[in-house]
Amino acid sequence: MTRGPDINPERRILIGRMVGAFGISGEIKCQSFADPPQQLLKYKPLILVHEGHERVLEDLKGRMTAKGPVIRVPDVDDRDAAQALFGAELWVTRSQLPKAKLGEYYWIDLEGLRVRNREGVDFGTVSHLFETPANPVMVIIGERERLIPFLLDRFVDAVDFDAGEIRVDWDADF
Repeated sequence: MTRGPDINPERRILIGRMVGAFGISGEIKCQSFADPPQQLLKYKPLILVHEGHERVLEDLKGRMTAKGPVIRVPDVDDRDAAQALFGAELWVTRSQLPKAKLGEYYWIDLEGLRVRNREGVDFGTVSHLFETPANPVMVIIGERERLIPFLLDRFVDAVDFDAGEIRVDWDADF
């Protein structure tokens, strides 16, 4: 896989969100957007963003529980301080992510690519992707919004970062 000119290694990626206090000693439950969820605990540093303020967390401690990751933020040492961080976001830079395996793609790298079908019809650009129980779905914004399943070798023929486009097997009337 080649990296196109629009892949910014310092672009930030939302990797988790704080969803509440865990116990009384300042630990915080997190919703992890990493795959697998425990990968959230391996990124260092993390950038904590809350109520318009940012803080770089160099030495984050954490562990996995049955309900997901639990972290300890330096200087947060009681339940009230942990609960005050409800909704805070955890970010990493694109350069911190492991290299994608052949045939695998980070969704963030697909955003902004042009989407054309086999007949050359330009559908617009990938706005974002979202997960469904069946498969990921690309949201393409052009003359109208289109939702196309991101299934390689079924609907997605090729991802070409050098050309800045994704080629799909999709009828223009859908």
